[in-house]
Amino acid sequence: MKTATVKYLGNLRTEAQHLKSGNKIITDAPTDNHGKGEAFSPTDLASTALASCMITVMGIAAQTHDIDMEGTHAEMLKIMADNPRRIGRIEIDLYMPNKNYSSKQKTILEHAAKTCPVGRSLHPECEEVLRFHWSQND
Repeated sequence: MKTATVKYLGNLRTEAQHLKSGNKIITDAPTDNHGKGEAFSPTDLASTALASCMITVMGIAAQTHDIDMEGTHAEMLKIMADNPRRIGRIEIDLYMPNKNYSSKQKTILEHAAKTCPVGRSLHPECEEVLRFHWSQND
């Protein structure tokens, strides 16, 4: 069974539909590449998928090891490179809820984030910068 369909809507916009759930995502070309920038660009989605994947895999590890990470969130910055045009750098700040994590729990969650499938699928020249913030003061 196929995963998704993507339809061109014109004006550098697409609509992707996840076939199992029916959920839809609109993409738009970014303003620095002939678009309006009115929605996620495909490279925004790829970069955001990295942060989402990291948190998902961390969630799996958290369930396995009975670690509460509810409230974890990420902020992501994508930096494009030229020659060829591609994602050159992705910076992710992972903000953990204010809990008393042990060093073992931190190691488990950090390892999970660094081994997510999206990160392992990105081109080796795409630089990934991951910063964990374990308290409000980080």
